[in-house]
Amino acid sequence: MNTLTVRLSTAADAKARFVEAGNRALAGNASVAAPTLNFGSYDDMHRVLAPSRLAIVKALAEQGVLSIREVARRVERDVQAVHRDVTTLINAGVIDRTDAGVAFPYARIHFEFDVSAAA
Repeated sequence: MNTLTVRLSTAADAKARFVEAGNRALAGNASVAAPTLNFGSYDDMHRVLAPSRLAIVKALAEQGVLSIREVARRVERDVQAVHRDVTTLINAGVIDRTDAGVAFPYARIHFEFDVSAAA
């Protein structure tokens, strides 16, 4: 199953994973990297992947390319509001824009993070 993994991590964490993958490739242990989207904080992630935007992602999952008007129909929302949310999702790298519309090229999203009490 084609999955996008969403993580909370610092830029240093992401860089370390990138360097580690490069070292594995140089050692001949290359593997296909899983598609990942990193956010610096829970608040950043929630700003992009708010419930109304996740509904858009769900409507797009495994559907191929859809017009924004069709996405709005499927999530039962105003076209202008969906267009604003789609733009945010495109800019964050969650969904893709094509000449024919928008697409989420994955079957699902896996969230990989811990939430703990404030100190």
